[in-house]
Amino acid sequence: MKNGRTVFAQLMDFIPSYEFRQCVERYNGNYKVKSFSCRDQFLCMAFAQLTYRESLRDIEACLRVAMAKLYHMGIRGKVSRNTLAHANETRDWRIYADFACLYRIHQSQAFFVTRAKSNFVFKRLYSKPVDKAMGVRVDQIVNVAGFYSLKDYPEKLRRICYRDAETDKRLVFLTNNFNLPAPVIAQLYKCRWQVELFFKWIKQHLRIKAFYGTTENAVKTQIWIAISVYVLVAIIKKRLKLDRSLYTILQILSVTLFEKNPILQTLSHVDSDEKTGDNDNQLNLFL
Repeated sequence: MKNGRTVFAQLMDFIPSYEFRQCVERYNGNYKVKSFSCRDQFLCMAFAQLTYRESLRDIEACLRVAMAKLYHMGIRGKVSRNTLAHANETRDWRIYADFACLYRIHQSQAFFVTRAKSNFVFKRLYSKPVDKAMGVRVDQIVNVAGFYSLKDYPEKLRRICYRDAETDKRLVFLTNNFNLPAPVIAQLYKCRWQVELFFKWIKQHLRIKAFYGTTENAVKTQIWIAISVYVLVAIIKKRLKLDRSLYTILQILSVTLFEKNPILQTLSHVDSDEKTGDNDNQLNLFL
């Protein structure tokens, strides 16, 4: 890599421009975009991942300090919290574990499966027959008890008690789906646990301490860009044949992005304690 360009610009050279443009065109990503393109957004979010920025204000302030260098880093559009936030905006994606929220889901003709709290108070209306060989212990139709809870969810609920054969734990589920077999309801919740494991992996491997936006598209965009940056650094480690761990490479990049040294020299000769990150308690860092 030649001198005169920032480490960040050299880093972004590893992203194939043609394929990136093809993806943007395929999904019409720049539709109605006036100045802040998909590539500008990607570069800003990648910068945020590499430098531990936790908010749009933080990203904007840091980039404004280096405004003269932005063009050389590849960022052509005007950077502001407004453009960063609205580049992600589509619709709200907020789920709260309360009966009012569950009732809104019910009214939208969707169904939910959630764990019942240990202090959940209810009134049993009737019970359905169960096959205990399938792990189901109780399948009941109930009403929520309590003045405010009943006001938030005035209709019937289905309460299912299930014993997990693998863990020998007793789990209690609530759902508004009265048609699916009780074992299927339990399996649906088990599938939900895979989502929890995915977010656990994110906490352990990606720099996502807070989401910059609350819309579905904002969350997806931030997660996919974080994953892309993680994979990008792994690719660079392999192509440059670096002996350092991913953790150490990311630590070096976080403080050298504005430097104008060859990237290979930067990642090979900076003194740093080699860490694998396996014992690091800060889950918002790459491991």
